[in-house]
Amino acid sequence: MSTLKDADRRPAAELHPHIEDAWQRQRAHVAANSPFYRSLWQGRMPPGTLRDLPDLPLSDKAQLRLSQAEHPPFGDYLAAPRSVANRLHRTSGTTGQAMNLALSARDTQITQEVGGRCHSAAGLGPDDTVVHCLNYQMWMGGLTDHLTLEATGALVVPFGVGSTELLVRTIQEVGVTAISCTPSYPAVLERVIAEKFPGLAPRDLGLRLGLFGGEPGLDDPAFRARLRETWGMEPRNANYGVSDVFSNFAAECPHDTHLHFMAADLLYPELIDPDTGAPLPFEAGESGELVLTHLVRDCQPLVRFRTGDIIRVTATGPCRCGRTGFRFAVVGRSDDMVVVRGLNMFPTMVAAVINEFPELSGEYRIQLDTPPPHDTLPVIAECAEGAAAGPALAQRIEAAIKAKLGASARVTLQPPGSLPRTEGKTRRVIRGYQ
Repeated sequence: MSTLKDADRRPAAELHPHIEDAWQRQRAHVAANSPFYRSLWQGRMPPGTLRDLPDLPLSDKAQLRLSQAEHPPFGDYLAAPRSVANRLHRTSGTTGQAMNLALSARDTQITQEVGGRCHSAAGLGPDDTVVHCLNYQMWMGGLTDHLTLEATGALVVPFGVGSTELLVRTIQEVGVTAISCTPSYPAVLERVIAEKFPGLAPRDLGLRLGLFGGEPGLDDPAFRARLRETWGMEPRNANYGVSDVFSNFAAECPHDTHLHFMAADLLYPELIDPDTGAPLPFEAGESGELVLTHLVRDCQPLVRFRTGDIIRVTATGPCRCGRTGFRFAVVGRSDDMVVVRGLNMFPTMVAAVINEFPELSGEYRIQLDTPPPHDTLPVIAECAEGAAAGPALAQRIEAAIKAKLGASARVTLQPPGSLPRTEGKTRRVIRGYQ
């Protein structure tokens, strides 16, 4: 048993018997083969129906890190013989210790199929040539996402990171129509084009589609508009995932910029209060932390796993594209949240304000030099080329943050090009006191 054909287009009533049956198999597998969960559950058998899943305790990344430290390399939540694992990935380590991820042949095939659903929904197809610019060095986003791009029927160019001049020439010579990368990477490309290719504008490369993931930013309409204007391509959030769970299980479609949940046959989602862990209703308008349970996973099955992502459910009915999964927006990560006088601030919220100012490049950092509590939000913002920086601009930005977010901010302006661009994930919150 693996994926269910057209699961992303089937109504909930039709999916229900399938996912309950999948859970029966999966709960038996986890209970019999995962020492980690047997210990967490104190010998209890997990409930027989998914509606009773909240009776089980939550699991989280800190527990998995401890498990791998005590039982290297895969932790005692490895629920299959070592011989069953046929691929090893490693998380990026953006939010802490990098994790070793083991996948069986079935795990990798399922991951590829689900990711293919996502990239297809975002508009990639057999007529496209897509260049994949994520790190292939063990990170899930490299090889695995390459295979999900192939699942759409597209011609995939396995470029990876670095050699940006060669990338520009490759796009020109091969006739690339789409690019797969992080939202911050186009800024790197723009700088190289300006320095090394006089007279060439980004839109001259002829890209029609940008498939983005790996970091936030694309939810901001101003950022999207800037990409469209500069590149002449349609930006799509096409690659939302949680490496410990699935490389890619949500994407937007041409009709809705919110993410569509594409893995209802393989993942059971819950919403909880991030502070108390109490279940929240899965309905439009509700916000909370996303919790996921594998319904089919051989090597490292997770049950009631806290993703750390705070999401807002935007719709639960079918989309015009025909897909039936719930739709959502990612508000931010719980470990990136900064509390300023009781107000929860996420980098995406700051970015939305920053991008309203044409005098700024869009690059910013939240620089925390002291531990909480925080009375003000310290923001470093980079000026755009030719912009006149000064105290008046900083005061205007501070006033906008106060008006839109409710928090007092202290804005420091930096010259153009002073904040580093990265080909991988960009860390926006810098905790200098750690």
